[in-house]
Amino acid sequence: MCSVEDSEMTIGEVRELVQYVTNAHGETTGVLVPLKVWEDILKSWQVFALELGKVDEAEPKEQILADLQDSLRQVKAGQTFPISELWDGIDV
Repeated sequence: MCSVEDSEMTIGEVRELVQYVTNAHGETTGVLVPLKVWEDILKSWQVFALELGKVDEAEPKEQILADLQDSLRQVKAGQTFPISELWDGIDV
């Protein structure tokens, strides 16, 4: 079985490995995830969180504060932006 941390496993493949639990009314109430898949997901989240921490630590606190203040000014002025524009210039 391919692990989640391998680039070959897609979200769709992970979804195929889980089982959905339903109640007597047929409503989904839970999800059963194979232990290996769950451990791989947790590991990938941990790696992702560590990488995010590195990015956050690299940005000066003054810049973060200035960006937040600018955003608050825009909100107070009624300026809004389409969600599609929020990702302009951001590489993920």
